[in-house]
Amino acid sequence: MAHPQNGRLLLQTGTMDYIRFGSGERTMVLLPGVGDGLKTVKGMAVPFALLYRELAKDFTVYSFSRGNALSEGTTTRDMAAELSEAMDMLGLSDAAVVGVSQGGMIAEWLAIDHPEKVSRLVLVVTTARSNPTLQACIDRWSEMARKGDYQGIMLDTAERSYSPKRVRQARLTYRLLGSVGKPESFERFLIEARSCVTHDAWEQLAGISCPTLVIGGTDDRIATGQASEEIAERIPGAQLHMYEGLGHGLYEEAKDFEDRVAAFCR
Repeated sequence: MAHPQNGRLLLQTGTMDYIRFGSGERTMVLLPGVGDGLKTVKGMAVPFALLYRELAKDFTVYSFSRGNALSEGTTTRDMAAELSEAMDMLGLSDAAVVGVSQGGMIAEWLAIDHPEKVSRLVLVVTTARSNPTLQACIDRWSEMARKGDYQGIMLDTAERSYSPKRVRQARLTYRLLGSVGKPESFERFLIEARSCVTHDAWEQLAGISCPTLVIGGTDDRIATGQASEEIAERIPGAQLHMYEGLGHGLYEEAKDFEDRVAAFCR
C-alpha cells in the first residue's frame, strides 16, 4: 500500500484522472474496463492499493482512466494516444501494461502505436475485434444507460461476469451499489461503450513484439474465451492462460491472478 496517491493530468484534450501506489522499482500500468465510463479512478488510490497489494510489493503501479471529456466518436486507438501523452507527462516508459476488458483494447493499441511505452503486455478478458456476444452486451448496457438505469447495468454486469456462486454473493452488494453513486450523465459511458464495438486491432496484432500474456476465462460471457485464444494465436510468441469455469470477472475470482501477472511482468 506504499504511497497511495490520487492525481489529475491536463492533456491537450482535457483532464485525465489517475492513481499511483506501490514502491517497487519496476513500473506497471493498469487499465480498467468500460465501467470507467461510469466511475473513474478518482479517489481510488487506497482501495486499489488494498485490492492489488501483491502487485504493490514489486511494482510502482499507475492506473489511468480515460479522459474526462470524451468527444463523440472517440476510439480505443484515440484513448491509447491520450494514455501515451499521460505517460509522457509522468515520465513513464518501458512499463508492464495490464489491460482488462476495454483496458486491454487500449493496451493493444498502445503496444502497436507506442511500443517504447510497453516492456511487457498482459491482456485480460479482452478481444481484438467485436463479436456478437460483446455486441449484445454493449447494446443492452447502452439501452440501460439511455434510460438512466445504473442499477440495471451493475446487476447485468455481475450476472455476466461471475461464476454462479460469486453471483449469489454479489447480487445484494451490486443492488446497493446500483442505488448510490449514480453518475450525473451517462454520455461518457455511451462513448466508451461504442468504442468497444468499433474496436478492431486484429490486423495489427501481428506487429506486437513485446512479451505478451493473454488471460481468458472459458465461461466469459462478455468478450468470450474464444477471443482470448484468438489474440494469443495472433501475437507472435504470446503465452495463453485460460481459467476453466471462470468468466469475465476472473481477475477478482482467481486466487492466483495477481501472482500470475506479477511473475510474468517481473
